[in-house]
Amino acid sequence: MNTPLPEPPEEPAGPAELASLPDRVPVLVAGGGPSGLFLALELAHRGIGSLVIEPRVDVDPHRPRAKTTNARTMTHLRRLGLAEDLRAAAALDARYSEDVIFCSSLTGFEVKRFRHAFQLHRDRFELQPEAGQQVPQPVVETVLRAAARRSDLVTLCTGLSVTSVEGHTVTVSDSEGGTRRVHADFVVGADGGASVVRKSLGIAMQGGSANRSNLNVLFRSTQLAQAVTLDPAVQYWVMSPDASGIIGRADLADRWWAIVQGVDIERNDLDPAALIRAMAGADIDVEVVATDPWTARMLLADSYGRDGVYLIGDAAHLNPPWGGHGFNTCIGDAANLGWKLAATLDGWGGEALLDSYELERRPVAERTIRDAATNGRALANDFADTLLGSDSTEGETLRARASDALEVKRSEFSSLGLVLGYSYAESPLVAADAEPEPPQSPIVYVPSARPGMLLPHAWLADGSSLYDLLDDRGFTLLVAAGAEIGNGLGGSNRHDIPVHTVALDEPTLFARWGAPAVLVRPDQHVAWRGSSASDAATALDLAAGWAHSLQEATP
Repeated sequence: MNTPLPEPPEEPAGPAELASLPDRVPVLVAGGGPSGLFLALELAHRGIGSLVIEPRVDVDPHRPRAKTTNARTMTHLRRLGLAEDLRAAAALDARYSEDVIFCSSLTGFEVKRFRHAFQLHRDRFELQPEAGQQVPQPVVETVLRAAARRSDLVTLCTGLSVTSVEGHTVTVSDSEGGTRRVHADFVVGADGGASVVRKSLGIAMQGGSANRSNLNVLFRSTQLAQAVTLDPAVQYWVMSPDASGIIGRADLADRWWAIVQGVDIERNDLDPAALIRAMAGADIDVEVVATDPWTARMLLADSYGRDGVYLIGDAAHLNPPWGGHGFNTCIGDAANLGWKLAATLDGWGGEALLDSYELERRPVAERTIRDAATNGRALANDFADTLLGSDSTEGETLRARASDALEVKRSEFSSLGLVLGYSYAESPLVAADAEPEPPQSPIVYVPSARPGMLLPHAWLADGSSLYDLLDDRGFTLLVAAGAEIGNGLGGSNRHDIPVHTVALDEPTLFARWGAPAVLVRPDQHVAWRGSSASDAATALDLAAGWAHSLQEATP
């Protein structure tokens, strides 16, 4: 198969006109990158309109940046009907490779292999309805932009910038200095590390930067594919003293990407093509398409917003790309905030609902930054040695030692604990539970129906996904067939909170979950489990933000 990188669909010509902007909107999103677009689509999925202001008219295909859409993000996209769109737009799928290979060079020796990296699976993935997908960020943005253009509830205005925010009044500017003021019920800053929205709130970011810089290179080579002597891999980590870093295919034609690690980006004599040849271990043709120097940053905002103005994505946290969690953590923010904004605007969300956003998501970012920073202290150049490429007894011995030492990288590629094992158990929306929380590990994921955890996924007897039974526009009460609670919440639902009851004849599942009834939030996290209809009603009030404790929620 020889599939080129998909060309983006045609965008509307030119920037949006200021005069076309409405005076008032339910939600204004500053920034139309992945997190801003996903938030707008999440809101539209729930019947809420939004205005997205994005300075870039076009998506730059030459800055791949994020390349991993993990299983959790793919499952969010499945909810919006976009998972297959993204897979169709991707140039590579798991049939090409599911692995990451550490090597002396692309024409040298394999040192260590991590299988099913980034939740890539050719076959059915058991832990989520969707497996991971390798796809560059520009392709993700293109798919999300196309979906936004199709939606009657998303107004995407490119070529305009948010230049100031005063309360809920936002000033939007064009390239010629014109301005227009728009009032929003809610304002969301998805405008990156230099966020205007964050600065308007006076919120600082804490953290630091890595000591070493990196160089992204997008290049073409007609000879590299034939020169590689190793098995196909989604990423080759090259441990060569001459040039260390990562190389991967951008498509199955002649486009490739590389991250050269630990380079002095200030050097005038830096030759990207020479660095690529050194990593390849062969004198191949290299046409450099684009370069992008960068330094990993580990920054976390002191606050995620207040009083109807919130931050998501890079505006709230910046973390190194090691593990592929940055973009995916951003989507997690948007998914969490999206249903809470919609519930509030629809009138069934209580006053504690939006307060829970930071309480739930900031610890996830903090944990993710910490793990990515740890992985950033063990990069390819830290293991580089000429002997790794030697066909000798000494080389073989060193490769065996390096393979053992590289086990430290397992949490970067086999990070199920980070991707699926995060918990909102400390959230005011989540009912307390007597069972201890599973131990936190970046690698090991222990499925659990303990409140706060992601509902453990299962494929049902008919081959369908359990998640497809969930009503993500509201809550879902999963009950064991024949249980008395199966009559649902009925008149005990005091705030007209949307809740759908599903009776399941799956006794094994409920045995694993430890209760005959489980209340699931719109974002697929467990809010409560138990056996009493009255307790379920109380937990529903709590989960929708109408109380700060179960005692307060009790009628």
